[in-house]
Amino acid sequence: MEIKTVSADFSVSGQLVSEDLTALRKAGIKTLICNRPDQEVAGQPSCADLTELARGQGIAMYYLPVVNDTINSNDVNTFTTIFNTAEKPVHAWCRSGLRSITLWSLAQVKHGADPSAVVTQAQGLGFDFRSFTKRFAAVIAEQTNAFREYPLAQHCAVLIVGGGASGISLASSLLRRDPTLKITIVEPADTHYYQPGFTLVGAGIFSLEQTARSTAELMPGKVNWIKAAVTNFLPEQSEIVLNNGTRLSYDRLCVCAGLKLNWSAVEGLQETLGKNGVTSNYSPELAPYTWQLVKGLQGGKALFTQPPMPIKCAGAPQKVMYLSADHWRRTGWLPQVQVDFYNAGAVLFGVKDYVPALMSYVEKYSVKLHFQHNLVKVDGPNHIATFATTDKDGKAILVETGFDMLHVSPPQCAPDFIHNSPLADRAGWVDVDQATLQHKKYANIWGLGDVTNTPNAKTAAAVRKQVPVVASNMLHDIRHEAVLAAYDGYGSCPLTVAKGRIVLAEFLYGGKVSPTFPAWLNNGTKPTWMAWMLKKYLLPWVYWHLMLKGNEMLTDSAAKS
Repeated sequence: MEIKTVSADFSVSGQLVSEDLTALRKAGIKTLICNRPDQEVAGQPSCADLTELARGQGIAMYYLPVVNDTINSNDVNTFTTIFNTAEKPVHAWCRSGLRSITLWSLAQVKHGADPSAVVTQAQGLGFDFRSFTKRFAAVIAEQTNAFREYPLAQHCAVLIVGGGASGISLASSLLRRDPTLKITIVEPADTHYYQPGFTLVGAGIFSLEQTARSTAELMPGKVNWIKAAVTNFLPEQSEIVLNNGTRLSYDRLCVCAGLKLNWSAVEGLQETLGKNGVTSNYSPELAPYTWQLVKGLQGGKALFTQPPMPIKCAGAPQKVMYLSADHWRRTGWLPQVQVDFYNAGAVLFGVKDYVPALMSYVEKYSVKLHFQHNLVKVDGPNHIATFATTDKDGKAILVETGFDMLHVSPPQCAPDFIHNSPLADRAGWVDVDQATLQHKKYANIWGLGDVTNTPNAKTAAAVRKQVPVVASNMLHDIRHEAVLAAYDGYGSCPLTVAKGRIVLAEFLYGGKVSPTFPAWLNNGTKPTWMAWMLKKYLLPWVYWHLMLKGNEMLTDSAAKS
């Protein structure tokens, strides 16, 4: 254990073990703060075990686990409270001490320290703080109340952050329930996409234009649309900050900000997207390139990847594989194409009931499956993909493979302005109750769609079921009534295994299968033509003409109050 003294009453270090506690007691330490989450690595001592041992040494222990990239104002405030009330001196630790010194530094800035001064101090102790002020700019601004000079543009009775599928559907649903509501949506984008259609664009079945509408065309007429982006949340003041230098206040807020496609998490990927045979249906601009590659491939090696969860539509990474392989089968080129699926997870699909049907198509197309292989690097010009995995002894290794075509499903995370906000959980997602979708700390805030930490599949079908729950609960809250509506985790994933055949996966929290249609109409665990017709024709119509208009067909009537 190397102790780094930060001040007369504060020090940091890397991971502690039981033997270190005696040395810390002899050094006079009175309070310990653990900033490392339990079970980050195998064999790591738990905070509970160390707390018992510390108590025997007469040392108090606090547990404040954080992840460096998602440290937010709540973490800083909690750390400050612990430190101010703790018996001194205090020693904090994590894996290397970086998270502990970061919390300390942000707390110092909160109390008036110059950010450059805390950077210099941390650098002097051997910590890499070069990105500190940029990485934690939002937290620093919140802690120093830097927004107090921003003009308050307006007050909103109901404020929705995000004008995608979730935000527009919620506004429409609320207005159907109460046309007198004053609703404001903050959304910067001019174009709205039907994202479930990207799979069919990449298979040459839809054109990209079929998936796009103007945001203005879809925005409910009674809604006040502010075309801007959010930079900060100030939930203690019930305010948000916009990138145009103004603030908005609100009575009630719903965050529908979607997720971020984290292309930069894979080395070399951004530089080669859209060329060198590298594509992704997750981007509307790239989905047509997928079809171009599929049509042009008459032999060679085609790789399809799936990143760690959570991701938008967990079936999408393999849908594109099945449709591509089906095209090569129909054109006679499949025997000349080696198809490989590299999945960072350990199973083909998270709900086991659907795996047999999927495996039958894996075998039909002679797909080679590679589980627990995570794409970490792409060398586009040389057509080489690198995956992180483990060998038979459990040792971490890198595996390289060549390709002629590479379809990448990118790693995904919460948007930057969310994951460092006071609304986020440890992983960066909006922290809501998984049933009511109300924020766990701020009672006048709700979350909806991909941006939340609910343990369901992130799909448009999930949004369709979540919207009535949030609309009902927000209105109950406005009326000062009990919040009663509950989301059951419903998600749906039309697993397109061939042109004209889909396995319609529908499930609740815990992977419980929950079919909408009777078995005689659609056997959800087997591929059917009926599910294909649903995907190609009915669901887009439902999306544009019902869901975005607030019509809640096939949703729980208990949420329709």
